[in-house]
Amino acid sequence: MINFVDLTTTSTRVTSVLHGDHLVTAVTSLDDVFFVVRHKKPHIEFYDAGTFRLQRRLSVSGLRESVGLAACASNKCLYASNYSNSRIHRVELRGSNAVMKWSVKHKPTGLTVNSAKNVVVLSLEKPKLQEFTTIGTLLQTIQLQPDIKDPYGVIELINGRFVISHGRALLHRVCLLDVQGAVVGSYGGIPGSDLSKVNYPRGLAVDKHGNILVADSDNNRLLVLDGSLTRAHVMSVSVDGGLNDPLSLWYDKSRGRLYVGEGSGHRVIIIDHLKDFTASGVTRLGIQLSA
Repeated sequence: MINFVDLTTTSTRVTSVLHGDHLVTAVTSLDDVFFVVRHKKPHIEFYDAGTFRLQRRLSVSGLRESVGLAACASNKCLYASNYSNSRIHRVELRGSNAVMKWSVKHKPTGLTVNSAKNVVVLSLEKPKLQEFTTIGTLLQTIQLQPDIKDPYGVIELINGRFVISHGRALLHRVCLLDVQGAVVGSYGGIPGSDLSKVNYPRGLAVDKHGNILVADSDNNRLLVLDGSLTRAHVMSVSVDGGLNDPLSLWYDKSRGRLYVGEGSGHRVIIIDHLKDFTASGVTRLGIQLSA
């Protein structure tokens, strides 16, 4: 049984708006830098996490359609998926920013760095999770159930389980998977806009309590689910024009900061002083980053 809670929050405060013109398909951060990938742009943008200023654009050959981006503090690298050519790109974050890549069959979408400091990649065409070392050696493959169509986002929970988002035709869900890939809980079903449904769920994030944040893209909202996917509420984000097609999420626990990348809105909305996803008594900043 799913319990739904209606929570209200304080208003967000827009401190700066810088114009962009491309979908923000992925965002993540490491230390004092956050990284942004935009649809069909062959580079990764590096921003100063203190000033929000663009530092540089790192060209990555072949990077055109990426929806997965993750940074690893242990290996000091950045991973980006590319579903158009079925590649994972690894960017060294020390020295020369050397880039290596390896093939991943069946169009990789979301990815995450797991507790073993390996990269776990979700595939679109034949739904599965694949775990690779930092240099691209395949360690294991976890096949997913056949009713999981068009998987998009993936995160790992502290207990080793995974949460994925997927949506196609009449089945749009957020699913909780055990370590063998079996669905042990889900939220959603037939796409819709009431609180029991989602409509093309995309990016995912998790806070220190195990609450899961979902970019419910076609409903232009963020949903907060508990770790068992049995309780839900909407996180209110007050920003000019409202949320516009949220696609990507990244929660920086060390800063208490949430990054929301929009599709149609072309913005990265930055929410500060967010200790968790309970969303009460929060001071927020909304910032649109230039392309």
